[in-house]
Amino acid sequence: MRLTEFRELVLAEFGQERGDMLVADHVLGAFGGRTAAQAVEGGVEPREVWRALCAELDVPLSRR
Repeated sequence: MRLTEFRELVLAEFGQERGDMLVADHVLGAFGGRTAAQAVEGGVEPREVWRALCAELDVPLSRR
């Protein structure tokens, strides 16, 4: 998954404001307490970050 697709999925699922806040501020336990933005910047594949974000925020499987 490309970073642009990750951003599009976040926008579609959470909206602009909430999506931006979640990516920047929500700490993901799956990545050692890093935020989604920090995980991507640290080299984690955007698809893995998306999956972790969906799992923590209970996004239905049909939209993951």
